[in-house]
Amino acid sequence: MMNFNTSYVQYMYSYPHKTAYRALFGVHLQDYARYLKGRGHSLYLHIPFCETKCGYCNLFSVTGQGEGEISRYLEQVKRQLCQYQEILAHYGTGFSDFAVGGGTPLLLSEKQLDTMFSMISGQVSFDQKAAFLIETAPNQTTEGKLRRLKEAGVTRVSMGIQSFSKEELALLGRRHSPETARTALKRLMAFDFPVVNVDFIYGIPGQTVASLMASLQEALTYEPGEIFLYPLYVKHGARMEKMLEKGMALDGRQTLCQYREASAYLRAEGYRQDSMRRFVRVGKSASGEALPERDLQDCGFHTSLSLGCGGRSYLGELHFCTPYAITPQSCLDQLRIFEATGDFSVIRHGILLSEEELCRRYVIRHLLIRPGIPLGAYGERFRSKPQEDFPIIQEWISRGYVVHSIGKGEGGEDYLYLSDEGMALSDYLGPQLISPWIRERMEEWERLHEKDTRKQQNKNR
Repeated sequence: MMNFNTSYVQYMYSYPHKTAYRALFGVHLQDYARYLKGRGHSLYLHIPFCETKCGYCNLFSVTGQGEGEISRYLEQVKRQLCQYQEILAHYGTGFSDFAVGGGTPLLLSEKQLDTMFSMISGQVSFDQKAAFLIETAPNQTTEGKLRRLKEAGVTRVSMGIQSFSKEELALLGRRHSPETARTALKRLMAFDFPVVNVDFIYGIPGQTVASLMASLQEALTYEPGEIFLYPLYVKHGARMEKMLEKGMALDGRQTLCQYREASAYLRAEGYRQDSMRRFVRVGKSASGEALPERDLQDCGFHTSLSLGCGGRSYLGELHFCTPYAITPQSCLDQLRIFEATGDFSVIRHGILLSEEELCRRYVIRHLLIRPGIPLGAYGERFRSKPQEDFPIIQEWISRGYVVHSIGKGEGGEDYLYLSDEGMALSDYLGPQLISPWIRERMEEWERLHEKDTRKQQNKNR
């Protein structure tokens, strides 16, 4: 029988995790720029600044930085982009989408947003129908900043609301109130962006199915194009870790129950479920525009280039980024290193994946997101079948977690995809596909990080 507390092991949004990365030597962007030849690539800009660090946050973010510090960061990003563009000029690189994540990108002032968009549009070549995506938070979603996004051609805005419950927001360490979230979401919807996404968290101690459903039901009155549901994770270094040490518990049974109720509700309300987390409203948006169709791009080998401190790039077998950091001080340390960097063409931290690891990435990235693993494309790329390379998949098929669809996928393709039950267990199934080599590196990082965190906590006492 399933242990409900093991249903939530790790959020598998990519593979391998940044904690498996290590220092690299003798690696330069010039050696891998060929992967960015032609068009159709992704560009990501990381804005690491936040008003405050939420209690559960295990992302790269820094607080307490003023307008001058943020402007200095943007100047360094501009230097980085100029160096990258000098290398990519020989490859005719064009991007099909541009995402700005954080942190909280809309912490930037209106003038800084203008600077950011001018910098990008002035140096980067985009496809004609490129998607422009950005994240925000309720306290930073002002009318003036939304107007800047609209003028810049932003096509998708994502807002982290997490809950409409005052008590749940307080426990999470969020700085906005339910009233602020309502005002911000109403303001955001009034600008008629092609897609608006809102994020919510479930599995919060003290949260009930009823309180979660109340938040979702209220969210749907605004008719957002997408909803993301995230289970609560508390990792080493997050502020809520201290609450766990003092007796606060995460209840896996309750979390799974909340997921089942919420996902069934959203599907019944006309939202297509693409993953354990992503729900997309089918049909038309609140403004009457046709909503985008399912994106069937090959997510196993898609190339992405990241700007700034904290984001990561994917160029074939090379994945790279600044060293993974969680605590405020470690994030600030990495930010200072980024600001002092002279030559961004030198890749100092990342991982080089073997063919076996690339295969694992392909399986993980496709299996956890519908429509699943395209068997024809997999066979053409790896000259085998997923069940042969990963026998555990056959076990999951026998248990009903994975479905083998023959000729019934989109475009008549054969697929392996997660059933509804398998989808609910994504964070339990996905980690089982991690290789021993990657797992060892991740566990090593955890041991070292926990030791460093304890040392810092004792120092601050």
